[in-house]
Amino acid sequence: MWWEAVLTKDAGMDGAFYYAVTTTGVYCRPSCPSRPPKRANVLFFRDADAAEQAGYRACRRCRPRVDLLAPIKRISRYIEQHAGEHPTLDDLAARAGLSPSHLQRKFKAAFGLSPYEYAEACRTRSLKDGLRQGASVTEAIYDAGYGSSSRVYERSGKSLGMTPSAYREGGKGARIDFAISQSALGRVLVAATGRGVCAIRFGDEDAQMEADLRAEFPQADVRRNQGAVKRWVDALVHHLRGPDVPLELPLDIRATAFQKKVWEHLRTIPAGRTESYGEVAAAIGEPRAVRAVARACATNPVAVVIPCHRVVRGDGKSGGYRWGEERKRALLGGEAAKKPASDSCFPRDFRGKQESDTGFSPQHNTVKIKER
Repeated sequence: MWWEAVLTKDAGMDGAFYYAVTTTGVYCRPSCPSRPPKRANVLFFRDADAAEQAGYRACRRCRPRVDLLAPIKRISRYIEQHAGEHPTLDDLAARAGLSPSHLQRKFKAAFGLSPYEYAEACRTRSLKDGLRQGASVTEAIYDAGYGSSSRVYERSGKSLGMTPSAYREGGKGARIDFAISQSALGRVLVAATGRGVCAIRFGDEDAQMEADLRAEFPQADVRRNQGAVKRWVDALVHHLRGPDVPLELPLDIRATAFQKKVWEHLRTIPAGRTESYGEVAAAIGEPRAVRAVARACATNPVAVVIPCHRVVRGDGKSGGYRWGEERKRALLGGEAAKKPASDSCFPRDFRGKQESDTGFSPQHNTVKIKER
């Protein structure tokens, strides 16, 4: 993977690793315009410090010590501070010292969103913050930079999942049922609306998992109701005992257009196989959006059903995981082993007290991820 990035001069991998040439004593970024060296003379390093500690000096052509994304990061901070002013692409490009088309490409490669989409996300975040802090709906809308309330209500299903007034009231009127159970990976919480599963999370303390679920919508009708979600809890627990057992659950989650592409692709990766963040980015047609793919994996609300654990680092190591690297390694190891469902293939550390076998046969429901 890394050698291929060197051969193709993949700028999307800049910062992910560096390569050094033993015959010249120089280290470079993957996109270095220099003539590719022989594979036998190349060593790879995670960061520039490691390359220099090994005795290599920075290349003068690709300047690996220079942050090439500095103008893009500066523009992202400007958007965050001026999102309510609706800066144009031309204005942003002038501030970055780039052409509008170049800024658009570089920005989307770095963040997975266009500058316009990024500004819209900032305004939505500002709106949510205002509503949570008790501002009136009208005040929150205009303080966030929206020109009219009608525009916010038109797109509230995408940005908030409910109307601004309902969100302001902490999700009042929304109904979420949840249950917590023991699984092969420890304690697991499954929550669902009337339309499908909206959250799956692992943890060590039941109280903390419940508190996290209630945090965003403190006034929602959140109930611990084993019966309402039992069939989905049973399906998940049964699947974790033997990953060869299919897991198909109806979902009620929302995603940005970019998250939707990432999450839908993750569901096509077969059990027992992995892809790197770079490979996922390439598969969805955004080869330079490696960091944005990593963020999409980190914000996956339904662990295992959307198998973000099957995405690993370019060097083959497991990488991070929202629910702990030990769980990720256990999931990957269990899927690779493909042991019978009657024998848990996960490490004993996570087993704890096992639930009785329910004999549940998972239902194969169509899963649709709604864009927000």
